[in-house]
Amino acid sequence: MLNVLIAVRGAGLPDAWVGAGVLRDLAWGQRYGPGFDPQAVRDVDVAFFDPHDLTPSNDAAATELLRRREPLVPWEATNQAAVHTWYEGVFNAAPVAALNSIADAVATWPETATCVAVRLDHADTLHVCAPLGLDDLLNGVWRRNPRRVTIEISRARLARHEPSRRWPRVRVIPP
Repeated sequence: MLNVLIAVRGAGLPDAWVGAGVLRDLAWGQRYGPGFDPQAVRDVDVAFFDPHDLTPSNDAAATELLRRREPLVPWEATNQAAVHTWYEGVFNAAPVAALNSIADAVATWPETATCVAVRLDHADTLHVCAPLGLDDLLNGVWRRNPRRVTIEISRARLARHEPSRRWPRVRVIPP
């Protein structure tokens, strides 16, 4: 994970953070499961905020930049400033308002335990962005974040991620 944070810092993406599932997998693997297995990570979400380039090619270029730095990491970089331009079409959902910051974006992620992001600054200080707090992440609680995720999407995510199987001691609050 330290190599991931160093790669993100070195990439120079605007206001870039690592967050969501990879942090949940790390914390819950250690606290509520068999340990953290980096090989089992589906993707490493990098949220960045660039209001000057809302094009899909910006996400692709950011992902490729990270891939060149650490080729074995399954990167997925997303410009949070552009989410409002594609969210409706991708999720077949109602339009969403533009986000104002990384903290605003992190607060919309699907489960409360994944509404957390971290970054390493040039002084090697770790910063945490947790607009909904850290309680659910640290206490092993899977619950839907109602700010943007529908009950249907939440149920599909619950079935796909299988938290009760992956982390037997995690408490699931059904949507």
